[in-house]
Amino acid sequence: MPALALTALGIVFGDIGTSPLYTFKTVLGTADMPSDPATVLGALSLVLWTLFLITTVKYVSFAMRVDNDGEGGILALMALLGVKKQHRPTIVAVGLFGAALIYGDGAITPAISVLSALEGLNMATPAFQPYVVPAAVAILLALFAIQSRGTSAIGHFFGPIMLLWFAAMAIMGVWGIVQHPHVFAAINPVYGLTYLVSHGATGFLVLGAVFLCVTGAEALYADMGHFGSRPIKLAWFAIVFPSLILNYAGQAALVLEGAPTGDNIFFRLCPQPLLIPLIALATIATIIASQSIITGAFSMTRQAIQLGWLPRLYVKQTSSEGYGQIYVGVVNWLLMIVTVGLTIGFGKSDNLAAAYGIAVSATMLMTSALLFIAMREIWGWSVPAAGAVAGCFLIVDSAFFLANLTKIAEGGYVPLLLALAVYGVMWIWHRGAAAVSRRMHEQLMPVNEFMSRVKAANVPRVPGTAVFLTRTETGAPPVMLWHVKHNRALHEHLFVLRVEIRSVPWTTFGNRLTIEEVAPNFWRAEARFGFMERPHIPDLLAASKSLGCTVDLSDVTYYVGHETVIGREDKMGLPAWQAKLFVAMERNAVHVSDFFSLPSDQVVEIGRQVAI
Repeated sequence: MPALALTALGIVFGDIGTSPLYTFKTVLGTADMPSDPATVLGALSLVLWTLFLITTVKYVSFAMRVDNDGEGGILALMALLGVKKQHRPTIVAVGLFGAALIYGDGAITPAISVLSALEGLNMATPAFQPYVVPAAVAILLALFAIQSRGTSAIGHFFGPIMLLWFAAMAIMGVWGIVQHPHVFAAINPVYGLTYLVSHGATGFLVLGAVFLCVTGAEALYADMGHFGSRPIKLAWFAIVFPSLILNYAGQAALVLEGAPTGDNIFFRLCPQPLLIPLIALATIATIIASQSIITGAFSMTRQAIQLGWLPRLYVKQTSSEGYGQIYVGVVNWLLMIVTVGLTIGFGKSDNLAAAYGIAVSATMLMTSALLFIAMREIWGWSVPAAGAVAGCFLIVDSAFFLANLTKIAEGGYVPLLLALAVYGVMWIWHRGAAAVSRRMHEQLMPVNEFMSRVKAANVPRVPGTAVFLTRTETGAPPVMLWHVKHNRALHEHLFVLRVEIRSVPWTTFGNRLTIEEVAPNFWRAEARFGFMERPHIPDLLAASKSLGCTVDLSDVTYYVGHETVIGREDKMGLPAWQAKLFVAMERNAVHVSDFFSLPSDQVVEIGRQVAI
């Protein structure tokens, strides 16, 4: 348990653990009279209670109790409630848009984290100021460039480095608190509520800045499948939460003692001789935080592919040590372009803070809505009980979301546009794939009729086994019909396989494969994989012997259909613009034989046109 908790420090808590670098200075920079004791104590009270209510209560105490066979995160929750329990398009749409918003957050997090760390150099000497943005760009380019090699070699050091980071934050916080112990009065929530009520519109704007302290809270839930809930909870309560409280309190105490608020308050907690080592440690911590966000984007992409909401992209396994060690090139380079563009375009962490938070606050709002459904359907709570708890979450999340909406004109539109683009891709891909599937089912032929025609036409039967991959659940698959039509021959042994990606992360071996013999030497099978698994068809067929399959698998030829998708001339299908976008995605998707790990020298591809 302690070892897993230490590892979780380097993967789960990077984002929320580096938020003290920029959160408190952004809060005071938004407020009127930032050095006034009432403002400082009010701001600190809001930060502490936000950490407690959103992270500790909502995510650690409630959300992490709702898992989809051990997996967490908004996509896993969406699959559990919107697909696995019953098919509900509204829940699916909410979950998918929440997931799309996380991509927007993933582009901003590396930029704001690395910039805020390097801006500490300005306190060492102003001569470094012109080099902060170029240095940040260089670090980010290097970070994205090494993604394809994986992080297994250095990943073992992430946990200890983050442990050192949290220890340093706690020690600095204690030093600041000693300067002004009265700062702990901010534990009383009255200070925060009084500030909000008495400062009107400014207090509302401050609430948007306060939200920055919990921007990494969603990661606690999303990464639950990697470690389990108990190690994450142990790391949170034993290390992360106390360190964050002490550091934010230390920053507030320093301001109460008269420290200026114009520069980075976080670095003022550090003694001058240790400033450069702290900046180096902060930079490494922000790189680790950025790495966690990038890895999370890769994992979420694979989940969306498996659930049928994104095109098949090439997913490279970078290490045998863990299933989560993957690399998705398209996602990596797109994130790099956006992140570097944001770094150059905004130039300062203060400017990026205006764009940050709106995506995460919207995702948290959607998670709260899904939690209400989970309380009713999974835990069996009554409507008043579920409404009371989820209602509190929704009120808090709505307040932060509305406060963050004021940032749209200052850059908040960036993550929203990114999310809309990702959601549009998901929506169009799913509609196109469903249209192709419908067209495939329109021309099905019953197996008995197909075999009778083969016999009546004296179609030659050649030795060996043909494995046909199909989308259809019944009848002779279209690819088999095409094969007989074009090649005028059929293998002696036939094995039709349909692969289903289910709304659970993993499937047990006993539920993986079902087989039935629908005609002499004609077997039909259905394989089921979870959305966190990679289908490997040859290994699956090797296990079919134990289920009574008698076909010869030593001489196998795999037949896959390659559909050239075109628009329908009768205008009864998808709108032309959607069909064109789907065709472009289909053309650039990973080939089905690669997706299912088929041996390339045993695959025959048969093409035809499909009008959607």
